[in-house]
Amino acid sequence: MRLRGKGGASGRGGEPGDALVEVRVRPHQQFKRAGDDITFELPIAIDEAVIGARVEVPTISGRVQLTIPKGTSSGRVFRLKGKGVRNSATGNTGDQLVTVHIVLPDKIDDELSYFLSEWRLKHRYNPGRSS
Repeated sequence: MRLRGKGGASGRGGEPGDALVEVRVRPHQQFKRAGDDITFELPIAIDEAVIGARVEVPTISGRVQLTIPKGTSSGRVFRLKGKGVRNSATGNTGDQLVTVHIVLPDKIDDELSYFLSEWRLKHRYNPGRSS
């Protein structure tokens, strides 16, 4: 970035020169920028995906509540309108795009395992595979 006339004074009494400023932006740990939009990866539990939930989601301007509908699959993207970056040139504000990922517990207990085994016997559901 060049700041005209904001540099050091000339050695011989002339006009000040230009200041050259280099700006480096480090990536954020949670948020990524895509134009004026912000993207965010949200881990959710299996029960939140199956029966739905209200979860708190961080944004660049604070936390908001997001409703996860019943039957939400991993990879679904939710749009938080106006929660992105304000574009000073256009005056428009981008959105925050929240992608959910179902994360299973580290340890699957016998109750969950039994329930899903019984469910599978009654429901032949194989997404992406022919029956």
